[in-house]
Amino acid sequence: MEDLSDVFVTALPDSPYVKPLRFNFTQNGRKKTWDLLHVHDSVAIIVFNVSRKVMVFVKQFRPAVYYNCISANDRQKTEIDTEKYPASLGISLEICAGIIDKKLPVEEIAREEVLEECGYNVDVNSLQRVVSYRSGVGVQGSLQTLFYCEVTDEMKVEAGGGIDEELIEVVEMNINEVEQYVNSCGPLSSPPSCLFALMWFLHHKANKFRK
Repeated sequence: MEDLSDVFVTALPDSPYVKPLRFNFTQNGRKKTWDLLHVHDSVAIIVFNVSRKVMVFVKQFRPAVYYNCISANDRQKTEIDTEKYPASLGISLEICAGIIDKKLPVEEIAREEVLEECGYNVDVNSLQRVVSYRSGVGVQGSLQTLFYCEVTDEMKVEAGGGIDEELIEVVEMNINEVEQYVNSCGPLSSPPSCLFALMWFLHHKANKFRK
């Protein structure tokens, strides 16, 4: 995952994932514009292993996180110096998640993501829908639906780690480690939706596993 080379930045061609747009509107009689991105809606899943009382995370390299660790001057260079900017700068700790790019119920999309990323085969009916919310309201505003599920060691049928060219590492934390993580001063390489999910778990679910 941290074997990174040949890094450089170019203009965005047509993309199936991100479409930059300029939104034009009149508000209170004044003409305005706002630049935004059209992206897929998504699901995120809190996965808790009740056999060993650990939260299941995924760790992966996020180019956007890496890019924002590079100085403005160095971004303009023909190639980014990966000695100065190691891949570790772009590695994010997250809960299981994925985009909705199939015509399937969101619960089925969530079930597939848990299997592909974490290796657990869960029943759709065991997924508890927590809440849906808007992500990245400044530039995208896409809808993400958060689920919670409990798994056991016996439900682990695959190694996880994603599909195709994905490089995903499965990481586990016990409840005390989760608390320490969310209470640290950071900066944390985790999205706000992940931190919200962890706080939800600690408030609504953690106590029954502390015994």
